[in-house]
Amino acid sequence: MRRFNIIIALSATLGLSSCDLDMTPMDQVSDAVFWQKPSDFELAANDFYFSLMEASQYIDKNSDIAFGSGADDVSDGSYLAPVNSDDWDEPWKFIQSTSYLLKKAEESGLTDDEIGRWKAEAYFFRAYNYWKLVKFYGGVPKIEIPLNTSSEQLYTPRSSQQEIIDFIIDDLDKAIPLLPKQSQLTTEELGRTTQGAALALKARVSLYEGTWEKYHQGSNADMYIQSAIDAAQALVDSKEYALFRDKGKESYKYLHILEGDDSKEVLLARRYYKLRVTHNWTRELWFGAMVPTKNLADMYLCNDGLPIDKSPLFKGFQYQTSEFENRDSRMEQTFIVPGSEVFFEGGLWTPTYPGFVGNSATRTGYMIRKFLDETLDAAQFIGEYDFKEFRYAEVLLILAEALYEKNGQITDEQLDLTINDLRNRVNMPRLTNAFVATNGLNMLEEIRRERTVELAFEGYRRDDLRRWGTAETVLPLAIRGVKFVGTEYQQKFPELVIGQDIQVDSEGFIIAQPASARKFQTPKHWLSPIPLQQVQLSKGTLEQNPGW
Repeated sequence: MRRFNIIIALSATLGLSSCDLDMTPMDQVSDAVFWQKPSDFELAANDFYFSLMEASQYIDKNSDIAFGSGADDVSDGSYLAPVNSDDWDEPWKFIQSTSYLLKKAEESGLTDDEIGRWKAEAYFFRAYNYWKLVKFYGGVPKIEIPLNTSSEQLYTPRSSQQEIIDFIIDDLDKAIPLLPKQSQLTTEELGRTTQGAALALKARVSLYEGTWEKYHQGSNADMYIQSAIDAAQALVDSKEYALFRDKGKESYKYLHILEGDDSKEVLLARRYYKLRVTHNWTRELWFGAMVPTKNLADMYLCNDGLPIDKSPLFKGFQYQTSEFENRDSRMEQTFIVPGSEVFFEGGLWTPTYPGFVGNSATRTGYMIRKFLDETLDAAQFIGEYDFKEFRYAEVLLILAEALYEKNGQITDEQLDLTINDLRNRVNMPRLTNAFVATNGLNMLEEIRRERTVELAFEGYRRDDLRRWGTAETVLPLAIRGVKFVGTEYQQKFPELVIGQDIQVDSEGFIIAQPASARKFQTPKHWLSPIPLQQVQLSKGTLEQNPGW
């Protein structure tokens, strides 16, 4: 299948000319002769797709549900304000190039019938890159025009977080009517931005701001929560998307690797191509770049719909596989169940036992199954599957959460439309109001649980904890792993000396990082520090975030 392919990056060539003297290199496109026809705008818009999240950015090590080969300074609160940061620099680069396209579109004399779609992509990616800034830093300077080294706007003060969110939503509202629907894409255009992707970003941003306002003493929570409902409901009503079910009970696992590429669940993805643009995420995960924690493991319900502390089906921790029995099948599609077969080198199905020594050693005793592609190429450093940054499952989760946050309740019909669609894919019981009441559960906690297990390791968890106002409670807790003392793990690794080779708590669970080494200070850690050099260069107009 032919798919949309990024041909050439132009941001380094276009939009940066400020001299009257024609010194255009012969091997570059001249800005004076570009921007003459619609295909020029399309070519320039191709560059924006490089701003989509890459493989290594799809991580949750900065939260409580994942750990790496060592401590993460963001997760444990020990990080310092950096001198410079790509988290700041990269979005601004794309904000510059998207604003430049919009400026040239205005000057071109071309109509929306001719270039409206490429303008819309610029609006979308400007919004997307402002979103990346606002979730790290809160309010940032609002700059709508391309700049050069002499622009006064280089010293624009920060707008408030709410003002930037409003600007993002406004750009998305401009983009949506000019973008095609998913069903209108040709085979060659698969992977380009659509109305669905723009609505999904609007829903994501609106829910973030709505819950931030609600749990951080803001005054406009309802407005943004309603915006999230409207955008997510529009996506559902469009019938353009559906959950991936092509692999039956293992659809969740296969969604995230090659089989899920271009499925109806995918709204927008960072794209990879064999022999052209690949990644190494399968191998990195195999060798412990990111591993699950007990905090995540305990969130998976038993297959009667009850948490492990309430369900009679929970088998405990004595054996390596016992905690995986009778659980939500997303658990075994996200974690490597000890002894399960994982496609690896030589094309062989080999039983894998996560542990504490050898190639399968981890700091928690858990290993990730999600994102491990079942191809020989992936095992040999050549990952080809896309990273699905916007998918329909997130839209359903946004809608469920926003409906509950708005009304303090959610109907069974609304649950069937959202949470229970996800549960149906993995053969889990329906979530209903009666079930919650009968079993002493909390509906909001169950909605948040569903979000966490469905989106695990896709980079949402820390943002969720911050916007919910729970990060200060959750993140200072110890990072724990499997139960070691008195279990099959201890029998299998008798050479490990507790207190020397591994650390355990009073209950015998592995401690990858103790609570004494973790902190989350408010308001300091609600936002990231603006890079110090940027503050210095701003001539006093760029105010640092509180606590930094």
